Amino acid sequence: MVRRAVGLSLPQAMRALMPGADAGLRAALVESYKQAYRTARASGLVAEPLFEGIAALLDGLRGDGWDLGVATGKSQRGLEHCLATHGLTGHFVTLQTADFHPSKPHPAMLEAALDEAFAEAADAVMIGDTSYDMAMARAAGVRAIGVAWGYHAPDELLAAGAEAVAQSPEDLRDMLR
Repeated sequence: MVRRAVGLSLPQAMRALMPGADAGLRAALVESYKQAYRTARASGLVAEPLFEGIAALLDGLRGDGWDLGVATGKSQRGLEHCLATHGLTGHFVTLQTADFHPSKPHPAMLEAALDEAFAEAADAVMIGDTSYDMAMARAAGVRAIGVAWGYHAPDELLAAGAEAVAQSPEDLRDMLR
């Protein structure tokens, strides 16, 4: 997906890809992309598997007393579909998506997540797989821990402000104890 790969919202990606295009054409392309993606997902052509060990990690963190939240570049509809597909709908106290916030690394979605979870920045941890996640955490005054199994390489995560990079879900859980 274009916006995930480059860290831009879909409209921003269209502007970057087509800087001289009419705004109406870009808006039509955004809507066309969204519709094509929804159709592909509804047809079973979009697979969003969990990384191995993530479901157990989430269950373990909840059991350890962590309140979990999501701050993602996905749409609300896409996030809800993904969580339902994996049986994770009830795992999170807050869901923040690109539908309601500026793109990462702007801290708005993380700040909203903190508010909804009644959490203080000093007590929170942002776990992410992109440099945008790490920069967002730093901008919100939240600890940042990267994961090595996502989009950006560990050195990119560290350069963007990660205090550490977990190599596995078990490694991440140990970092959070």
